[in-house]
Amino acid sequence: MVVLNHHIVAAGDKDATAWFFADVLGLAPPIRLGEFAVLRVSDDTTLDFVDARGDIHQLHYAFLVTEVEFDQVFGRIRARDLPYWADPFRKRSNEINEWDDGRGVYFDDPNGHLLEIITRPYGSGGTTAKHPHPLIAAEIERESGG
Repeated sequence: MVVLNHHIVAAGDKDATAWFFADVLGLAPPIRLGEFAVLRVSDDTTLDFVDARGDIHQLHYAFLVTEVEFDQVFGRIRARDLPYWADPFRKRSNEINEWDDGRGVYFDDPNGHLLEIITRPYGSGGTTAKHPHPLIAAEIERESGG
């Protein structure tokens, strides 16, 4: 089995960004390892924050959480008055989505990386979900000739 061990995250301030992730997501504090501020996000995976030189290429990070964790993280997003969206294109502001009959929301970190919390993996609700993921809904539409 292949397991993601770590991902290096470029940041304007590695320590502040690692602490932002830890605080908002409710994770243990980051630790310093050499040039990195390391944040454990699961038993097997860390995000290793490093100070960027030059422009930061903005990336997307999605975190699968439980319903209880969603409420906790979303509460911290709102307590910080962070802008949030129901979609990755930032068109549906101040909303969450119910894709795959779960919940999801997008928000930015201090560097412009797009973060997402979801309670159901993409497509897990399939075609029978009351609120199918837009990618599944588009496929259903395509297959039906619409």
